Amino acid sequence: SASASVAPLRVLDMQARDKTCEHPDKACHGESCPLARGFFDRLPAARQLALQLPLWDAPALRTLALEHGICPYYLSQELVRWADVVVADYHYYYDSAAMLYALALQQDWRVGVLVDEAHNLLERARSMYTAPLSQFALAQARQAATGAVKKALDALQRQWQTLNKAQDQASYQSYEGIPDTLLGTVQRAVGAIAEQLAEQEIAGHATAGGPPALADHALLDFYWELLHFQALADQFGPHALFDIQLATPQQQRASRVRTPASTLCIRNVVPGPHLAPRHEAAQATVLFSGTLSPPGFYRDLLGLPADTAWLDVPSPFAARQLQVHIAGHISTRWRDREASLIPMAELIAQQYARQPGNYLCFLSSFDYLQQLAATLERLQPQLPLWLQQRGMDEAGRAEFLARFVEGGQGLGLAVLGGAFSEGVDLPGSRLIGAFVATLGLPQFNPVNEAMQRAMDQAMGVGLGYDYTYLYPGLRKVVQAAGRVIRGENDRGILVLMDDRFARAEVRALLPAWWQIEGVDRGF
Repeated sequence: SASASVAPLRVLDMQARDKTCEHPDKACHGESCPLARGFFDRLPAARQLALQLPLWDAPALRTLALEHGICPYYLSQELVRWADVVVADYHYYYDSAAMLYALALQQDWRVGVLVDEAHNLLERARSMYTAPLSQFALAQARQAATGAVKKALDALQRQWQTLNKAQDQASYQSYEGIPDTLLGTVQRAVGAIAEQLAEQEIAGHATAGGPPALADHALLDFYWELLHFQALADQFGPHALFDIQLATPQQQRASRVRTPASTLCIRNVVPGPHLAPRHEAAQATVLFSGTLSPPGFYRDLLGLPADTAWLDVPSPFAARQLQVHIAGHISTRWRDREASLIPMAELIAQQYARQPGNYLCFLSSFDYLQQLAATLERLQPQLPLWLQQRGMDEAGRAEFLARFVEGGQGLGLAVLGGAFSEGVDLPGSRLIGAFVATLGLPQFNPVNEAMQRAMDQAMGVGLGYDYTYLYPGLRKVVQAAGRVIRGENDRGILVLMDDRFARAEVRALLPAWWQIEGVDRGF
């Protein structure tokens, strides 16, 4: 009936363990952490009180958990079974060991999955289904190993060195398959460590003093990496490649490992085969993004069904809000970098003199950023500059953004694809324009070239370049440009500083509401 009460949705906000751990210096078991000791004894009372809370967000769960002397992170995991809506990171549903996906299958849940900023799922999924093995990590594990485990890891080391020698001094090499001899030694190492862990656990339960440490951290960490590598090896196919990358001289010296070392990697190229079962398990999956284009690219790589419905919502912004210019006399290709610096500095100075205010300029690398900054300081010393720094912490990022005040004047230099090119809101006069000095193409290196070849093989010859370089690059450009217009009353300018933006195939990938006013040498 209309008067019947409706129970409110139970909404759970799941935070990462690193953000919620109260004792980061302790291990997650009762012998080490006081919030793990007796966890399941105190859980029912905490869970009963949780049912009375209007929202299961991080602050509320932390308060509740600490009142009952239990871990906030694991309390949130236990409450998943009681929740109607779970807000969480991608990996809780899409990772190979995803808890939400496993529970959906186990409990036969009818779930709907909403994926925000879905363009980020591609790279995140690739990392989830990529398994690197470092020979430096193997060296640390061997130091901690004894008995049968030591013998198994020594055999793995010998096989690994054989692969290194076969590289014939090449620093990087990709392969279409994984050597059977390597998989055999990995399997034997996994078996030996698992047997030792089982023996130690039995011994721990047999003693009154509590269980001993199951293994040295280095050995245990390497064991989990071996398991991940082995699992992906079992699913290896055209969607991935196997590669070997020798350590650089600097890495070799820093490690203090005498023999030449390398990293073995099962590298995911197309995550679709891994993601497709996740889509199938859901009643519906809805992906949201302002830059989910072109559709075929994401449909192929994210494993979406061929009949996936695609809704392209018109932009809420009008062309009159954003002046878009292409600087056709500038090339930011690697060979032209040095020659581009003065023309870019002059163009920035012209626009700033014409309309003083706050601007952002996005470049392809920190080195390029520093070169442009030095050129601007020499030729335009009156122009206020602030620079994104390598490894900026949260406080540094906040300080950088705080310079963009209403009515302010200056130029911020940032790296495309970094912290300031996505998810940053600077409405009104806090930001009135942006310069983009790159197509955002991923670096041309042996890894990306191997991925392009694998993409050609998996998707069809001719698509490899677009799928590996062009589409991912232009997505970053559009994301960065989106910092300028954040509301219906915003006005601004966007300058695309590379002659390649004038190409028809590139312009076709830019937002339809952008009205490019011309290809110019200056404004």
